[in-house]
Amino acid sequence: MAPYESDDSARAAEADDRLAGRRKAARYVVPVAVVGVAAATIGLVPALADSGDPDLPKVTAQQLIEKIAKSDVQQLSGTVKISTDLGLPDLGGLESGLLSGVAKGHGDSSADPQSKLLELASGTHTLRVAADGPDRGKVSLLDNAAEYSVIHNGKDVWGYDSKSNEVFHSTSAESGHADGGKDEGKAPRDVPATPKDFADEVLKSVDDTTSVTVDGTAHVAGRDAYKLVVKPRQSGTTVGAISIAVDAKTGLPLKFTLTPAAGGAAVVDAGFTQVDFSRPAASTFSFTPPKGAKVTEGDDLKAAKGDEPKGPRGAEPKRVEKGGPKGHEETADGLGGPKTIGKGWNSIIVLDTGGKGVPSGASGSTGNSDVDGFLNSLGDHVKGTFGSGTVYSTRLVNALITDDGKVYAGAVTKAALVKAANADR
Repeated sequence: MAPYESDDSARAAEADDRLAGRRKAARYVVPVAVVGVAAATIGLVPALADSGDPDLPKVTAQQLIEKIAKSDVQQLSGTVKISTDLGLPDLGGLESGLLSGVAKGHGDSSADPQSKLLELASGTHTLRVAADGPDRGKVSLLDNAAEYSVIHNGKDVWGYDSKSNEVFHSTSAESGHADGGKDEGKAPRDVPATPKDFADEVLKSVDDTTSVTVDGTAHVAGRDAYKLVVKPRQSGTTVGAISIAVDAKTGLPLKFTLTPAAGGAAVVDAGFTQVDFSRPAASTFSFTPPKGAKVTEGDDLKAAKGDEPKGPRGAEPKRVEKGGPKGHEETADGLGGPKTIGKGWNSIIVLDTGGKGVPSGASGSTGNSDVDGFLNSLGDHVKGTFGSGTVYSTRLVNALITDDGKVYAGAVTKAALVKAANADR
C-alpha cells in the first residue's frame, strides 16, 4: 500500500481497492471493510512508552503505517485467538448455521473452506497458523477434540474436517489463488484469520474522515509492539476505535481490536498468543486424505455444473446500465447491483433486490421458519418518507430492508440508515 501517493492513478487504484474490500467483507460477514483509515491526515504523534511497557524508539503514525506496508514476513508459525461478538441473539447455535449457510460450498461438503471458515464470524476460536512463502500456508481451526484445516501447498488446496472425516480438494488455478479471480476453493490467506488480514482490510482505504495516532507500546505474544489507534472523525458510525499492535521489528500486525461506539466488549479481537518467525517444517504443508475419508473434488463439481445456463465459462448474468444515481447497475434479470452513498466511516451500501428475497418482516415474504425467527429477533420496524421497512441490527453492522426490496447496510446507526433511505428517494 502506498498511502502517500496523490496522482490520479493512485486515487483510482484506491477506489478500486475500497470496492473490492467491501465485496470481500460482505462475502465473509466480516464488518471491518466498511471502515476507512485517513492516511491522508495521519497524526504525527510520537509513541511514548507506558509504564511497564517496552521502551521503544519514538515513531510517528505515518512511520508506523509505512512499517506495516513494508512488512514482508515470509515464514511464521503460531497460535491466534479470535473473538467476534456482533451481539447476535442466543439461538442455540442457529446463528452459526445461518452464517455457514450464507456461503454453502461445493456439494455441501463440510470440508469446503468457503463455508467452514465462516464460523470465525461468531464466538471465540483458536487457530494454528503457518506460512512458508506465498505458495505454502496452513490454517487449523481447533474445536474441542475436532480440528478443521485448510492447507495450501503449491497448486493444491486441501480442506479437511476431522469431525466428519471429509476432504475438499481444489487447485489454486481453479480457486483463483494465483490471480485473485474466483471465489471457489479458498486458500487460507483468502479468509481473514490473522491480525494482519484484518488490519489490511482497514488500511487499504484512505480518506480524510479518520484520525490515526500512535498510543504507546505493548507486549504481544512475547514481542515488543507499537499500538496504532484508528478513530473516526465522523458521527453516526457504530465504530468506536480500532487498535492495531504492530511488531516493532518486523512490522507485522500482532493484534487487532475493534470496539463499538456504544462501548462494551470488542466486536472483533484477533491476536497472536504465540508466534515464531522461523521456517516451519515442510511436513506442515503435506496432506494425504485419511483412509475412508469422503473426498470432494472441486474440478469434478465444476465439470458437473458445466451444463447449467450460466452463460459462457460460467459467467455471471450480464449487467446493463440502469437510470439513476451513478454507480448503480442492474443485472439482466432485473436485480440492481450495489452502489455506495456517503463517505468514509458513514459509507452505506445500497442494493435494489426488486422486491425479491425480502426476509419476513417486510411485506409479503415467506421462508424458512428458523431463518424468519432469527431475522425477526433482530428486526425493528421503521417508517419514513421512503415508506416502511425493517432494520436488522448487530453491535456494528446494521441493515435496513425496505418493504419494496431496497437494502441499505453499513457500520452506521439506525437513524443514519433511515436518513439515507429518505434521501435516496
